[in-house]
Amino acid sequence: MPPAPPSSQTCAPDIEYRSVSFAYNGSERRPVLENVSLTVRHGERLGILGPNGGGKSTLLKLTLGLLRGHTGTILVGGVDPVEAQRRRLMGYVPQRVEAELAFPISVRQVVSLAAAIGVPAWRRDGADSRARAEECLRLVGADEFAQRPVGRLSGGQLQRVLIARAIACRPRVLLLDEPTVGIDVVGQKQFAELLGRLGAELDLTIVVVSHDIRTVVAGCDRIACLSRTLHFHAAPEGLTPAVLAEVFRHDVAAIYGDVHVDAHAASQCTDPSHRHARPGRGDAK
Repeated sequence: MPPAPPSSQTCAPDIEYRSVSFAYNGSERRPVLENVSLTVRHGERLGILGPNGGGKSTLLKLTLGLLRGHTGTILVGGVDPVEAQRRRLMGYVPQRVEAELAFPISVRQVVSLAAAIGVPAWRRDGADSRARAEECLRLVGADEFAQRPVGRLSGGQLQRVLIARAIACRPRVLLLDEPTVGIDVVGQKQFAELLGRLGAELDLTIVVVSHDIRTVVAGCDRIACLSRTLHFHAAPEGLTPAVLAEVFRHDVAAIYGDVHVDAHAASQCTDPSHRHARPGRGDAK
């Protein structure tokens, strides 16, 4: 099993945003992000909610060091995003990319390649990398279809493989961008359970970026609502329909139906029996 990242008893936050602002093409008139300050403690599972165009994915790209030109400060593990990438402090699960499905490679090969990154060339076929890949596949419940080509996976299965690939580098922080797109309700529930178990077993800090309210409330113990600026940052219990209406600028109930953003819904992600239950390893389509 991969060694666990630093203990959750660590006092320093894993991610810090201090007065972060960003505008594409340097335009100050229409900033995508404005004065965002946010702290993510080690071991938290933070869900970032917001409408399309609200700056969620931009904040994620800034965190990964994929965008430059922001004002303010972003620190991951106490260092800037580029250095954090060099140290392999972050694992990243992107939105589903069709090119990955067309590539003729098996599930096991996808994760094994990720496990070998950073290993000296003369050791890349070593037992350690192979063992790490197998353990990551087991942790996400993908070992049962490890020989299958990635192009033959369901949406839920592919998401598990991408998570296994992301944790193969033994990151401190796991970042996921719209992870439940193309996954049905059963698969979304299993995904929320999987996040809780990975966070506990690997001592991970997890950040989920999504516009899907149910996914974020069910899988996270802290919520940040972002629409250019930060509108809310607290436990799910405080996430009211009024807050959501302010962020999404719509009557959320009219879009999602009865969302049940209340203490009962929050208990589904704070009750350890829900948080750490191992999901079934069947085909989450």
